[in-house]
Amino acid sequence: MTKTQIVENIYWVGVVDWNLRDFHGYTTPRGTSYNSYLISDEKTVLVDTVKYNFSNELLQNVQEITDLEKIDYIIINHVEKDHSSSLPAVAKAAKNATIIASPRGKEAIIEHYGSDFKIETVKTGDSLKIGKRTLQFVEAPMLHWPDSMFTYMAEDKILMPNDAFGQHFAASQRFDDEVDQHILMEEAAKYYANILMPFGPLITRKIQEVIQMGIAPQIIAPSHGIIWRSNPSKIIQAYLDWSEGKSKQKVVIVFDTMWESTDKMAREIGKGAASEGVEVKVLKLGASDNSDAATEILDAKAVLVGSPTKNNQMFPTLSSFLTYITGLKPRGKIWGFFGSYGWGGGAVKGMAEVARKAGFEIQEPGVEIKYVPNEAALKNCFNFGREIAQEIKAR
Repeated sequence: MTKTQIVENIYWVGVVDWNLRDFHGYTTPRGTSYNSYLISDEKTVLVDTVKYNFSNELLQNVQEITDLEKIDYIIINHVEKDHSSSLPAVAKAAKNATIIASPRGKEAIIEHYGSDFKIETVKTGDSLKIGKRTLQFVEAPMLHWPDSMFTYMAEDKILMPNDAFGQHFAASQRFDDEVDQHILMEEAAKYYANILMPFGPLITRKIQEVIQMGIAPQIIAPSHGIIWRSNPSKIIQAYLDWSEGKSKQKVVIVFDTMWESTDKMAREIGKGAASEGVEVKVLKLGASDNSDAATEILDAKAVLVGSPTKNNQMFPTLSSFLTYITGLKPRGKIWGFFGSYGWGGGAVKGMAEVARKAGFEIQEPGVEIKYVPNEAALKNCFNFGREIAQEIKAR
């Protein structure tokens, strides 16, 4: 490893996973990293570990800087296994270390790995003096697990928030000013949309709480992806916008098709919406996956979903998509539905019922046509898209 120093005596010692392409249903075409940080002071502290199959690499990285037996504390900000599953190996090698976790983190460590650990718990407002530096702790339950917490290094103004502010982004560079900004924010948005979107109100309150505590990070070092050092306020503001459900005049059309009828409808609806000057994204499932669709939906004002009818129900890919997106609970969107059928309908009604149960705002009626859309049907589709665009422009 080439040592990566963040500031004096604070190092990134994590690993890059170039090969990861799926994170429990969230596609990761750019891979990821598992970020772990080593702090050398009067006490030596390791903040978070890595996924279990990279345990040896993590230990080697640490050993380039210090002896493992000199580690005094291992901080576990979050017990999900991509961050904690190296803990048994690390704790065995760093036999003098005490583990620091939230109360729920301690419970989760024991539930995952047994009770053969020396664990101390911390809560919001607690601090740990390690020499010239002081670590402060902020519990962050359900961001995105009950055990989650943030660690803040007061003197250097470095926030280590684990899964908050991260990205699934493998790179040889470590810092935001070393990578393409468009790609970085694209991956940050995808990460938020697919992991943290359900917790928007909690995120807004947590950011406000952190500000009220006087925490003003100059560096944000998450546990996945790139470290924010040039402009951390950029990602903080993005999180505030996303968590508050801020959106733009944008329509996202998500659909699948059997014999191209629903495809023709989707294209014409998109033309109608675009005729009003709003941004339009058209995503065919299969060519795009659920996590890509969720990312586009994050800042959209309207989402239109189309499906052919199969066996009096929506197409299976649309069932999967609606299960995925209703779980993410996007807020402040208008939802509309369209589709085609042969001798009997059902898809449009079924999709609307799923959205209604999720509490989504639905624009009714939708558009449903039999067999192949003729000129009149395509005109109806165009008008449907135009009306949706007019509605979001009026808001």
